[in-house]
Amino acid sequence: MESVGGLLVLLHEDSNRLKGKALNSLHTVVDSHWSEILEQIDPIEELALNDSFEFKELAAAVASKCFYHLEEYNESLQLALRAGKFFDVNSEEEYEVCIIGKCIEAYIALQKQNIDPDSDEAAADDEETLKLQVLAEMKPQIERILNGLFEKCYAKGSFHEALGIGIEAQQLDKIRETIERSGTMQKEMLTHCLSVSQSHIKNKAFRLKVISTLVQLYTKMKDENGSTNYLELAVCLHLLGDVDRLGKLLEELLESQEESYLVALQICFDLMEVQDNSFVRDLLKVIPALEGEEGEADADAPNEARQRLEMIHQILNGKTQAVYLDFLNQFNKTDLLILKNVKSVLTGGRRNSVLHNATIMMHAYMQSGTTIDVFLRKNSKWVEIANNWARFSATGSYGVIHKGNVSSSRNILKKLLPRSDSPGSSSHGPYAEGGALYALGLIHCLDGAYTETGKETLEYLASATHDAQKLQQAMGPGEMQAVGPKAWEPLIHGSCLALGLVAMGSGDVLVKDQNGHDQSLVDLLMGVVDTDDAVTGESAALALGMACLNGGLEYSNIIGRMLAVVSQTKHEKIIRALALGVAMIMYGQEEEAEGVINSLCAEKDSLLRYGGMYTIGLAYAGTANNEAIRRLLRVAVSDVNDDVRRAAVTNLGFVLLNSPERLPELVELLSESYNPHVRYGSAMALGIGCSGMDSATDALKILDALREDKVDFVRQGAMLSTAILLMQKNPQHDDKAKAFRAKLQETFEDSKHSSTMTRMGAILAMGLVDACGRNANIQLVTRSGIVRPQAVAGMALWLQYWYWYPMMHMISLAFSPTALVGLNSDLNIPTGFRVECDAPLAQFDYPEPTTEKKASKQVRVKTAVLSMTAKQQARDKAKGKDDGSMEVDEESSDKKEGNGKNISDEELEKKREEMLSNPLRVTREQMSKIVYMEDQRYQPIANDEQHKSGVVILLDTTPKEEQEVRKIKVPEQSRADDSATSSSGGGAQIPSGFTFNPNSLIP
Repeated sequence: MESVGGLLVLLHEDSNRLKGKALNSLHTVVDSHWSEILEQIDPIEELALNDSFEFKELAAAVASKCFYHLEEYNESLQLALRAGKFFDVNSEEEYEVCIIGKCIEAYIALQKQNIDPDSDEAAADDEETLKLQVLAEMKPQIERILNGLFEKCYAKGSFHEALGIGIEAQQLDKIRETIERSGTMQKEMLTHCLSVSQSHIKNKAFRLKVISTLVQLYTKMKDENGSTNYLELAVCLHLLGDVDRLGKLLEELLESQEESYLVALQICFDLMEVQDNSFVRDLLKVIPALEGEEGEADADAPNEARQRLEMIHQILNGKTQAVYLDFLNQFNKTDLLILKNVKSVLTGGRRNSVLHNATIMMHAYMQSGTTIDVFLRKNSKWVEIANNWARFSATGSYGVIHKGNVSSSRNILKKLLPRSDSPGSSSHGPYAEGGALYALGLIHCLDGAYTETGKETLEYLASATHDAQKLQQAMGPGEMQAVGPKAWEPLIHGSCLALGLVAMGSGDVLVKDQNGHDQSLVDLLMGVVDTDDAVTGESAALALGMACLNGGLEYSNIIGRMLAVVSQTKHEKIIRALALGVAMIMYGQEEEAEGVINSLCAEKDSLLRYGGMYTIGLAYAGTANNEAIRRLLRVAVSDVNDDVRRAAVTNLGFVLLNSPERLPELVELLSESYNPHVRYGSAMALGIGCSGMDSATDALKILDALREDKVDFVRQGAMLSTAILLMQKNPQHDDKAKAFRAKLQETFEDSKHSSTMTRMGAILAMGLVDACGRNANIQLVTRSGIVRPQAVAGMALWLQYWYWYPMMHMISLAFSPTALVGLNSDLNIPTGFRVECDAPLAQFDYPEPTTEKKASKQVRVKTAVLSMTAKQQARDKAKGKDDGSMEVDEESSDKKEGNGKNISDEELEKKREEMLSNPLRVTREQMSKIVYMEDQRYQPIANDEQHKSGVVILLDTTPKEEQEVRKIKVPEQSRADDSATSSSGGGAQIPSGFTFNPNSLIP
């Protein structure tokens, strides 16, 4: 048909039958003649809207397709909803697919806004609101199309697609129906829904409703089949904050068969990985108590039941720390020769306190959690060069090194901790004593205020704070100015930071006051803030945020007290710390934090707006919330203060923790900004947001350019972020890692062309890239997708090194060992457990240790040899004499072996056996390659992708046979002195002492 003019004329006839026949013919040719039909679109629309017209649905279908071709999709959708049977949901044609997509978008918009004419969003865009109001009247038709779409997915078996539509459309009934109708795929669908709910659902209220629905489905599955995925059920209960139901679940598993008991152990280890102290504290209150503890003890319980309960209590009271401490100490591969080279370069040049401090922190990063501090002990005189606050920071680094060694913390620091009767008066000085208190807090940072060691440490630190306050009152400000530095200042600073670290996330706990009466920790810290001293007030304000981390509006009165101080003080350090403390309290609150965010962002004081940016970043951490992202981007390009703009860009990294692939594209243009603070923020955002990626190629490309920036602090930030992204990358197999390490070496050695700030970044980056003896990385999100509050808070505090160098220690809170440790039911390590790896192990091996640079020897030039000389040399050689010539052609066997040329197959197999035996190092890239073997005695109780790393509970398939196990051993302090040199991997080893006996040389 060349023209539809004749059919269009029939539309003006009086007979409805003729109009219907014309519309039916037009419907068949509308895709090829839509432009001609558009000339008569008005009468067709009138027929579609005429309820008395018999063929109104046909008219609506014709008009809808015309508007579709005209790309007026909103009008096309409204008419398609009136088309009835003429709109085929099951069709795969382009028109139907497009309109169904628009239908889903419209439904989502209706669900989100609920068409509230009085809302701010409605007032902001009247045209969009009017469109939604029209669609709201047609909601039944939209739901009819969606129902048809769901049935289509069910018929095709596309349950993942149906679940995605249900989540996007926010229809809980359809989400439940999709999972229940998935049949044999139900377990897979539950797992997929849990994963999607954490990464894609932006609205917190709806997310919790979905997770609550999953709990009902998991419970229903358990009731019908007698079992379910208890690990995922426990994750859901934790996300809901349902302590009571999780406690009951653990009790049920403990009373069941051996396999269920092992599942309970795995649940507890997975929970401890999140580091949610307040939740664990409440959980310990609802599970049965052990004999001798508070609460009712079940003394008559059978021995086996009591032993099981005791194992649960061990895990919840910090067994995970002991497991990782044992691993990091035994597998430490720190290359001490790198430290030696850095120290020699700095010692040979002009003394620089900044670089001296950076080198000590580099060592702390490299030995974090290993308990091996031999470098500091062997170079104590060099360390003691640090003065005042540098001495405070250097002493605090002991806490990073011994992090987690809670049983020996006071013994490790006993020579440095202040005496209660005379604080600040030791030969080490008040800065060393204050640093020791800070170190004590860092050691116990994962302990929690609910454990025995945590309680004891809190009481000790509170007492140390009171002692320092007495010293402050006794000396008085006027007298202090006359006699010298404020001795109490570093003591209170260190003790307040330590109080916040130990009580992190535990809330407003009770400690003892100076008279031995119970006192609120918040009252103690607020008392320090109220003294209006800049340094001590800053530490107390930060400690308030740490202690009340993730408390939200439950601590609204504390937030009010903190913000009230802002108007009473003029100290920038206190104001900034209070704002950051408020940000930590609002961690993870999402929409509930909007009131606080609006209040801080509207302030004229840039320090409070700075805190507002961190409040956005921490409140929406790991949510990828679009409104939060838009807000940060708007401030990043519009605020008049550089610090606020830098903070806005940096916090994009926190918001996008669960969607790191979006971050490089988002900050690419910002990384080219004229403002160096924005460029620095871009670098740090990439390091934070992409820290969990296996291969952050796009992010590294941007950082490569920023490392060559003309501004030194931008280069510094780029180096630090690159180090975070290249942790555990083997330079022998990764060209970027190899080039980066070479660049760091070149930068810190170049004192003529590299500024102090750039060299400092290079030195710190060298420590980060080899953190924890090359056995850890930065982990801000657990393997199950839950954001770790303490790790995120640690990163936020670490970023404050911009203003205060002692904050450099805080990044240790984000370090997570990359270990796979298999434990049996007694929490011992079975030595017979092994895994396989589907990739060459050389890819994931430790980097080769560095070697001493030897002076190059000149090759003797070949000269003419007289015949008489040649004859003499031959006679000398026959007599066994050495002619003194230099051998230059042959390589030493050591070198060949170092390059792996002469290693036998037997030695390679032995090395492979060691690398894959329990416990073992498993890098993030290696996790997907790990395979659990089915033909061995021990089998993991959780054989899934999320449990290819971390602590894994093992089921003994032959329990009656004798086991070969190794007990978990927490290293003692003597370990650092006795064997640190032999445990330091490829570092320079110091020979042990011996007594020379000349007679032993006489044959």
